[in-house]
Amino acid sequence: MNPKVACLQIDLVFGDPEANIETVKKEIEKIAASEKPDVIVLPELWTTGYDLTRLDEIADPNGSKTIALVSSLAKTYEVNIVAGSVAKKTEAGVTNTMYVFNRQGELNHEYSKLHLFKLMDEHLYLNGGTEKGLFQLDGLQSAGVICYDIRFPEWIRVHTAQGAEILYVVAEWPLPRLHHWRSMLISRAIENQCFVVACNRSGSDPNNEFAGHSMIIDPWGEILAEAGTEQTSLTAVLQMEKVKEIRKQIPIFKDRLPDFYS
Repeated sequence: MNPKVACLQIDLVFGDPEANIETVKKEIEKIAASEKPDVIVLPELWTTGYDLTRLDEIADPNGSKTIALVSSLAKTYEVNIVAGSVAKKTEAGVTNTMYVFNRQGELNHEYSKLHLFKLMDEHLYLNGGTEKGLFQLDGLQSAGVICYDIRFPEWIRVHTAQGAEILYVVAEWPLPRLHHWRSMLISRAIENQCFVVACNRSGSDPNNEFAGHSMIIDPWGEILAEAGTEQTSLTAVLQMEKVKEIRKQIPIFKDRLPDFYS
C-alpha cells in the first residue's frame, strides 16, 4: 500500500481546548472530503498549546475526551489519525501524549514524549514517557515521536532498527530554530532510510512564534511537500517500495555494528 498522508498545520488558541477542538474538527472534515487521505496528522499539544502553567486546569483527564473525539472522527471519515499530542492528566502528573487511531476508530497506540525540553520549562510541568512509539497502520510499520525527540538520533534509530518505515513527527517547533527543524528531519530520513511525515503548528502564543514548515520527506531525503509558516494543510503519497529499494541498495541496517556503539 502507498498511503496518502495529510498534515494539518493549524494555528492554536493559547490555553483554549474548546476553540482548538472546533478548529481540528473543521479541518479534519475539510481535508477528509477534499483529499481523501489514508492518514491525517495533527501537531503537538493541539488542545492546549504551550500553556504549561495551567495544565492542571486544562489538561485532559486520562486523555478521555481526546480519545472519544478522535475515535469518532476516525470512524466517521474512515481515516487513520496520528492525533498529534495532548496534555494527558493522570494521578502521577501530566504527560505530553500522542494517540494513534485506525480507520475503525480504535485506539491503536499511545506514546508519551520521552525527551522533555527544558528550554521551554517542560520538565517543570510534564512527566516524561517510558515506552516506544512503534505502531502499525494499514499493515505499515510506523513510529511516532514528538518535537524535541528528533534531536536524539539514537532514539529514532531504536524504532527504525525494529522495522519502522514511516516516522511521524508532531511538533510545536519555534521559528528561530527553523533551520534545525528542516536539517534534522532531512537527516533523520536519510540516515534511517525511511519516510518522515512531520506536522508542526503555525502561529504564535504569548511567548513564542512557531515555524510551521510541516514536511513530508522520502528515504533519500527528497522533500515531497513542505508548507510555509501560515495555517494550511499538505499531502503526499508515500511510495513504500522506495524504502526496501534504498535499504537494499545501501544496506546500513545490515552493516550496523552495534557492539561498538555503547
